[in-house]
Amino acid sequence: MKIAVVGATGLVGSEILKVLAERSFPVSELIPVASERSVGKQVEFKGKSYTIVSFEDAIAAKPAIAIFSAGGGTSLALAPKFAEAGITVVDNSSAWRMDPTKKLVVPEINANTLTPEDKIIANPNCSTIQMVVALKPLHDRYKVKRVVVSTYQSVTGTGKAAVDQLFAERTGQQGVEKVYPHPIDLNVLPHIDVFLDNGYTKEEMKMVNETKKIMGDDSIQVTATTVRIPTIGGHSEAVNIEFENEFDLNEVVELLTNAEGIVVQDDPANKIYPMPLTAHGKDEVFVGRIRRDESQPKTLNMWIVADNLRKGAATNAVQIAEYLVKHNLVESEVVTV
Repeated sequence: MKIAVVGATGLVGSEILKVLAERSFPVSELIPVASERSVGKQVEFKGKSYTIVSFEDAIAAKPAIAIFSAGGGTSLALAPKFAEAGITVVDNSSAWRMDPTKKLVVPEINANTLTPEDKIIANPNCSTIQMVVALKPLHDRYKVKRVVVSTYQSVTGTGKAAVDQLFAERTGQQGVEKVYPHPIDLNVLPHIDVFLDNGYTKEEMKMVNETKKIMGDDSIQVTATTVRIPTIGGHSEAVNIEFENEFDLNEVVELLTNAEGIVVQDDPANKIYPMPLTAHGKDEVFVGRIRRDESQPKTLNMWIVADNLRKGAATNAVQIAEYLVKHNLVESEVVTV
């Protein structure tokens, strides 16, 4: 199967290539795509070098699937051109997430809504993905009423320049581009994306709106505070969940343990709980610090961690592509080995 990766040279694009290789996705031909200044350069995939091409050449090559990770503006401009050519787009940007005509997909939750007619499929925000993976089995059993979430998000969510800024500050290097309005090393910024008129940031409102859309339930109330911290391994979230129905704590742990894509790490006595350091490079969502909120009834506290470049972006997109292939929702070429 021909696969295009649009934005192949970026942090997430590079991770997509890695995940495609690790998961043995059936790639017969890789078509790496990037901005004009990168056309002609090389990327590595499974020990081979591939030449970066323009989006026109990528469309002409007719890949079955194009995984986009090139920013919202690029997706708005180019995804429809790929779709018009019959290519199924899985888009990592925020461009299509809240478009009512586009599916917003986390495979463990709602991949079963996909059809061959879905030519542009949105990949949710990284912080939303890991939270809803943990919410879904509990919502099915107890019905989630309200979620209060505070995030602790890695600088990798902003991109390579943010990682460069962090390490430049840490080592005292001068002249490195600043992508944050304040120092990030030894600091915490309660500011991700732009502030809106309601006092929340776009990142916070993404979590509110995307959760409802993915879960298919507008009655779920969500309030979020999203925070950038000087880590690179993944995003962490303190999540407080109020349910319509009473829950049993042992059953909660059992539901999470048996849920697809979740690893429970909840043994405080032995200092075992999720951390970005141990989630880094992994595809699962890690859940721990599972305990009852003693301040009000039917309410649970959890700590959720996932690698934002993996499950929060690249892995989720590749899992969508895997679902499309497995369920014959895209045309694939016959490969003779």
